[in-house]
Amino acid sequence: MGDQINPLQPGEPAPAFALPAVGADRIVSLVDLRGRPFFIGLFRGLHCPFCRRQIRQLSGVQPALRDTGAETLAVINTSLERARLYFRYQPTPVVLLSDPDCLTHRAFGVPRVQFLPEGSAEPPQWPERATMAQFQEARINPAGEMAEPTQPMEANFVLNAKDGFELDETDQAIFAEHATQLVGHFLVDAAGIVRWAKIEARDGPNGIGAFPSAEEIIAAASML
Repeated sequence: MGDQINPLQPGEPAPAFALPAVGADRIVSLVDLRGRPFFIGLFRGLHCPFCRRQIRQLSGVQPALRDTGAETLAVINTSLERARLYFRYQPTPVVLLSDPDCLTHRAFGVPRVQFLPEGSAEPPQWPERATMAQFQEARINPAGEMAEPTQPMEANFVLNAKDGFELDETDQAIFAEHATQLVGHFLVDAAGIVRWAKIEARDGPNGIGAFPSAEEIIAAASML
């Protein structure tokens, strides 16, 4: 898998990938999926409470996607062993794939925010380049669970504490390496062509943690 500079757009071919499944001893690849449409969500790791919630939301959409003939995949930026332990207690009908290095995210062109050095003369251009001040000023509350909109990094701590989720060494290492990775969602047709795409926080950091509505996903899938 090579790095895609910009997010893939409708009409472009999906990149080749081959990733281990969390729920079974097998590799799932683009070649395996050829001939049937699929929805693929590219998430941060289990360290991200928004992504854990979004996978649950995607689980709720999976039956409707199945009815359209589409397979539902979720790629998580977590080691295979850690993911298998977590999802043993949090089962999901979604096909989960492990990608601790975010290789698939990069192949689909899902942005990773890069912070400009303090005092840089280079203009910010979210999400590719951002100032730390721009990120610190953001306030989010995508599921309405917090008392008020909260700075994204603080929101991580608040929701992890609410869930009783403690990051282990594996989670902490992935968080340190991939904390600014954004999330992407793509619908791919039976010929392997992207037909719909949605990138998290495309318009600014206040969109971090937001998930496409079930209606939006199903409407897109019905057009496949």
